[in-house]
Amino acid sequence: MEKRVLFRSRWLPWVLLAPQVSVIAVFFFWPAGQAMLQSFQLQDAFGLSTQWVGFDNFRDLFTDSAYLNSFKITALFSAMVAALGIGLSLMLAVFADRIIRGALFYKTFLIVPYAVAPAVAGVLWLFMFSPTLGVVAYALRSLGVDWNSLLNTGDAVALIVMAAVWKQISYNFLFFMAGLQSIPKSLIEAAAIDGAHPWRRFWSIQFPLLSPTTFFLLVINMVYAFFDTFAIIDATTRGGPGQDTMILVYKVYNDGFKNGDLGGSAAQSVVLMAIVIALTVVQFRYVEKKVQY
Repeated sequence: MEKRVLFRSRWLPWVLLAPQVSVIAVFFFWPAGQAMLQSFQLQDAFGLSTQWVGFDNFRDLFTDSAYLNSFKITALFSAMVAALGIGLSLMLAVFADRIIRGALFYKTFLIVPYAVAPAVAGVLWLFMFSPTLGVVAYALRSLGVDWNSLLNTGDAVALIVMAAVWKQISYNFLFFMAGLQSIPKSLIEAAAIDGAHPWRRFWSIQFPLLSPTTFFLLVINMVYAFFDTFAIIDATTRGGPGQDTMILVYKVYNDGFKNGDLGGSAAQSVVLMAIVIALTVVQFRYVEKKVQY
């Protein structure tokens, strides 16, 4: 039977929802509305004078080759972060789930990166791969690899991807670990008795049952790659070399706060918000059909 909660007062549900609705309105709808308004305006760097320009800011964006290039960079970066982050986390969760002795130590060790702030994570990886001071860069040079994330685009992209994946891997690991532990052990044992090897048991039993968790993490990791990696990029490459690691969210900051183009920056934030909403809708509309609940 379907159970429903009935309130005696018609106003009580709204009162209970009021705190959360207020937070969403203040920290999302109000800034989003301000950004949409500013995207149709031309302002000076100090916000003292404003001129209504309509869609001119959006026209300038889509005729700017640097902005169009940031789309390619963001697509490549977000796809690599989501794929590598989810794949490595799932592998680590499967291995950790099989450990019997010292399991608590391994699980705690894998959760540690989640406690590190994104800016700190960026600085940590920057120092490790610094061309002059980094121990990892020194080891790579001893192997004949000329690593220089300050000059080489490929090295810079690899650096921010590794830092972003390392920062997010603990979050993904927690959810995959919880999902694996919720799978009845009797299913795994029955498959083992039937002669299924570990890879077959994972692919036929565990992975399909993890599809809701995988779908959830796919959405979260895409949003993370679009927004929460700002501090990592600011601490490591700052969009360089040139603008080869200038993803969309960092270009909003660079054009608005460094170059003083407040109207263009607001237009970029509106486009970025529309892209993320569209990606989320597509994921829930099409990808979720393959999820087995």
